[in-house]
Amino acid sequence: MNDSSAPAATAPETPSAPDAPSARAAAPLVRHLKRSALAAAATLAAGGIVLPLVLPGTAVAGSGSLPAVTSSLPAANRGALPDAPFLDLGAASLSETRTARELAPGVTHTAIARGTGNEQLPWTVEVKLPSGVAGVADAAVRDEDTARRVAGELAASGIEARVERVVSERLADSGGDLGYRVRAGEFGSREDGAGTVARIKTAGYASAVWYTGWDGDSAGANQQQGPWNLEVLTIDPKEFDGELAAAFGPDLEQRETTSQLAAAADALAAVNGGFFVFNASHGAEGDPAGAGAYNGKVLSEAVGDRPSLVIDGPKARAAVERLTWQGTVAAGGEELALDGINRVPGLVRNCGGTDDQPTEAPKHDATCTDADELVAFTADFGSATPSGPGLEVVLDARGKVTAINGSRGTAVPAGGRTVQATGGDADRLAKLARSGTPLKVSSAFAGADGKDLRLDKDSHVVNGGPLLLQDGELMVTAERDGMVHADNPGMFYGWVHQRNPRTIAGVDAAGRLMLVTADGRQTSALGLSIHEAAAVAKSLGMVDAVNLDGGGSTTMVADGEVVNVPSNDGGAQRAVGDALLVLPSRK
Repeated sequence: MNDSSAPAATAPETPSAPDAPSARAAAPLVRHLKRSALAAAATLAAGGIVLPLVLPGTAVAGSGSLPAVTSSLPAANRGALPDAPFLDLGAASLSETRTARELAPGVTHTAIARGTGNEQLPWTVEVKLPSGVAGVADAAVRDEDTARRVAGELAASGIEARVERVVSERLADSGGDLGYRVRAGEFGSREDGAGTVARIKTAGYASAVWYTGWDGDSAGANQQQGPWNLEVLTIDPKEFDGELAAAFGPDLEQRETTSQLAAAADALAAVNGGFFVFNASHGAEGDPAGAGAYNGKVLSEAVGDRPSLVIDGPKARAAVERLTWQGTVAAGGEELALDGINRVPGLVRNCGGTDDQPTEAPKHDATCTDADELVAFTADFGSATPSGPGLEVVLDARGKVTAINGSRGTAVPAGGRTVQATGGDADRLAKLARSGTPLKVSSAFAGADGKDLRLDKDSHVVNGGPLLLQDGELMVTAERDGMVHADNPGMFYGWVHQRNPRTIAGVDAAGRLMLVTADGRQTSALGLSIHEAAAVAKSLGMVDAVNLDGGGSTTMVADGEVVNVPSNDGGAQRAVGDALLVLPSRK
């Protein structure tokens, strides 16, 4: 998730207003009716009864422009996803149905419904526990002493609270014992818990109502029944004659919905892409918060060596790779290291750069600062570069210096660049740049082997994290990739441990790309913990996989329709930084 994570004990975020409220409000109901019809058809088919099936918005075979959607069979009679067994998700005995349709030769969309759900799972109120340290955020989990002290204070105010130990699945570099949480009451609905939230506030603590089905706790069999709703795109490069791509819209600063990006490219299908700046106080809203390359152009630097999806467009192939980034600006024999590209100097979303404060390591959903920076810009950034004090050098399409401005903020010439400097780096850049002389600006990613990543005009890179699978084995590196905050245990608890909507990308042993969305933050779709996301990726047959942006961003489009149910109010789509696109053949 990207600024879109909903940590424990927080209210749901307010999404942007939808373009067409009435249509979007109806969309979840239409999709529910489709799933219900498919499930009924599957039950009849399992008993040997086959009936024609017509779904809302779907043509009967031979009578319309859309391909017919075939009824699903129980997973025991699967075939929608080659070599894919039951999902490793919840109890092994859960029912599972899969419904597949071919969007184009080599491109399949499969809807997976697993588990029947337990509508009696209670809501509860989760309390924010104080850190006791200035500048350190309150969190839903803390040490046992803090939890028991808060529970005692609530009891003294007449609020019966319970202390629960939280143990997470062990990941490659984190997990295990997370600490203790404090909860109060059990309720039949979110609204029923509002009075307890108000009483806890009067007692001096923040809290929010939480559905216990969203817990990622491995204990508690009643929370392992689902339901889970997943959408899977499978792209076979041996059969598909189209292309893969990533797109960010007219410029990096503007955000668009996945549907808008798909429609602009006439895509067969699409999913939301990487993490991005979600709030203008953290940088340029919409800017990738990690590695980004589009049509062969490096437009955003990496966060440490976090994993990314690297795309070979015309071959419809992809790979999960850890990338680092290096950029320079040079003149004559002198060279200066760049700190970034196409972002606001001084604000480093997700950290992971040089001289970042308070850390040079990746720190997800955090904004590090750096007072002395050199940042290069291309015209892809937006209509003008960020304004403010410092120095900005303007280069034409041949790299010649055409202006040296004593403050920042200008239009980037077509085909040209600018380089901004802040703090002490302004003097360094001023000494390097001379009017009328050329400056060479270079920027490149390197793979884990240290060699530069070769990009051609149809190559793309989309950022992600944490890593989920490597060489067919679970390899969830939440700490390495910045999802563990030493000063805030609530980050791992809410972002990694608890269930949320997720978007996953990965490849199987045959080189097929799989793009997966899992709905969440709904009682009808629980979402996935990060450990569950990795287990799902493996059971779908992936050998390498990475988590992409999730939460309210999670969206899949197929044949021009949003096929999942985004977690925002009314199923509205969130405008995102970029999207992964499956494009038809140009032939």
